[in-house]
Amino acid sequence: MAASAGAAADTTAPAAASGGADRPPFRIVAVTSCPTGIAHTYMAAESLENAGREAGVEVVVETQGSAGFTRLDPAVIAAADGVIFAHDVPVRDKERFAGKPTVDVGVKAGINRPGELITEVRGKAARGEATSGAAPTPVERAGEAGEGYGTKLRKWLMSGVSYMVPFVAAGGLLIALGFALGGYKINKAPSVMDHFVWTQTDSWAALLFQIGGVAFAFLVPVLAGYIAYGMADRPGLVPGFVGGSIALTINAGFLGGLAAGLIAGGVVMAIQKVRIPQALRGIMPVVVIPLISSAVVGFLMFVVIGKPIASAQKGMTDWLNGLTGTNAVLLGALLGLMMCFDLGGPVNKVAYTFATAGIAVSNPGDSTMKIMAAVMAAGMVPPLAMALATTVRGRLFTQTERENGKAAWVLGASFISEGAIPFAAADPLRVIPSAMAGGAVTGALSMAFGATLRAPHGGIFVVPLIGNPFLYLIAIAAGVCVTTALVVALKTLRKAAPGAAAPEAGANAQMASADRKQPVAA
Repeated sequence: MAASAGAAADTTAPAAASGGADRPPFRIVAVTSCPTGIAHTYMAAESLENAGREAGVEVVVETQGSAGFTRLDPAVIAAADGVIFAHDVPVRDKERFAGKPTVDVGVKAGINRPGELITEVRGKAARGEATSGAAPTPVERAGEAGEGYGTKLRKWLMSGVSYMVPFVAAGGLLIALGFALGGYKINKAPSVMDHFVWTQTDSWAALLFQIGGVAFAFLVPVLAGYIAYGMADRPGLVPGFVGGSIALTINAGFLGGLAAGLIAGGVVMAIQKVRIPQALRGIMPVVVIPLISSAVVGFLMFVVIGKPIASAQKGMTDWLNGLTGTNAVLLGALLGLMMCFDLGGPVNKVAYTFATAGIAVSNPGDSTMKIMAAVMAAGMVPPLAMALATTVRGRLFTQTERENGKAAWVLGASFISEGAIPFAAADPLRVIPSAMAGGAVTGALSMAFGATLRAPHGGIFVVPLIGNPFLYLIAIAAGVCVTTALVVALKTLRKAAPGAAAPEAGANAQMASADRKQPVAA
């Protein structure tokens, strides 16, 4: 990778590539972000930084993660020769980088091919290509200009999910802790405003449960509000939150939140296209857009589409609660396959969001808690299996992969599927099918064993909150063993094939840098 980047630099900007005494090295600023703002964000940043060092390029990265972000110094941006955006959700304050040669890709490209991105931005700089100085909306800045609406829709939805996940994690874990301390009847406890005894465990359990319930109450409005934000920027927040709150009021739930967010964003975008007199433009974002968009979204949610969506939500809930026997096991296997297909990517997020939406109510059904347990168990399998494989058959892996395996123990135990990405990126045809097989086994067994989970995250650390915890751990262990056995077998066959080792080693070396921030992301 470094060689290819260097070769391209020789043809595009030889003086800058040399970084000689007369000219400073080529400078790049980058922004990375992913839907959850955890692993992919930091892995892409580290990958770009490492590739920059190998190519003799200065790379400074702004990670827009779930913990917030520190904006790059304006002087650093001004001095940059090019910009790389590796993101799956809209880049915040993107207008800061206007006027510079820019490469705009998904976050996985930043992990998998950082050298190519550096080469591409250097080529654009040599040709004098630059973005316009205008500040576009998140819709227009959510990727390449040729993207279809399917890709844009995915990014809008991921924008909402990225802001929703912290509410899911905080609320779900608090509710689960409340149940752990006070039992499953704690949801019948009176308000802690009326009754709270400092020395009683039940009072503290009720407090945790009620705080978690308040956090969960924000889930659907936040989802809708930030879907609208991803479509129409800040003006979309008000109608999005209003529509999401209405979805809760009419029991339209998660599906209603999705619809409300998309409608709110579309309404605001339509209003913004209307030409208005110059004198009225000042009040548009403060008065006119919130007023009209909220009224339209409210009318549609209350009168037109709210009731059908609420009926669909109830039908889906009843179907899930009615799953038993073979149907439940097959659903668990399917969710396990989805969790391990792209290791934190869009398919993985669909399965995870489906599970969290089921438990994001005050009294989730037994089937929805089984689904949450199956999803988390399957998501833990790939990194744990890679860690085990590097331990039992280390000679099949490079030294860097063996080091990655040590971090994968912690990431897998913490339910961070992205811990397996360096292995999958280096050898996808062997690692991904193996991971999917193990995930399917774990998901099916978890459902068959009847394991339940109220917390939406936590990995091994919330096992005390799981129903049937011993069988749950057996399900995870079975999936890990299946994936490990398949990876070891497939890699052994690869080593036995003449001429196969050298290319594979090159691929492993190419992806070695993608894991350095994983412990931080965990």
